Amino acid sequence: MFQLSQDICFKPTRTIFLQSLKSDMLTFNLRYFLLALLFFVIEVMIALYVHDAIVRPYIGDYLVVMLIYCAVRSFIKAPTLIIAIGVLLFSYTIELLQYFHIVDRLGLANNAIAKTVLGYGFEWWDLLAYTLGVVTVLALDKSQERGRRAKGERAK
Repeated sequence: MFQLSQDICFKPTRTIFLQSLKSDMLTFNLRYFLLALLFFVIEVMIALYVHDAIVRPYIGDYLVVMLIYCAVRSFIKAPTLIIAIGVLLFSYTIELLQYFHIVDRLGLANNAIAKTVLGYGFEWWDLLAYTLGVVTVLALDKSQERGRRAKGERAK
């Protein structure tokens, strides 16, 4: 008689993913959470009150990757580079979806919130803004790490 091993498990992908997250990866970092809130407020202010050709389209994209990075770092403890690459790939994916007019395809062309959150038009410059935002985050985190190490060495 054929018997399946208990090692073989046919669980939904979501369950497998959640089980694969190690408990030490989940955390709460107040500093990153507050930074994410700050970036969120700035992004909302830009979306509501700034209607120009530089700040809203490019500075907003530059800051949004910092918002996403800080939001992820608020709850997930993982290597900085892994999170940064994940945020960058996510941002590129959203931009690629804009190229394929995802808002129209989802029937949300008249929805201002969907157009603001998902964006409405593909721009190569947005990819540059995302990349510069992630590079800035990496540089700031590396600088902070060096500062912590130097402070630790002085304490010895």
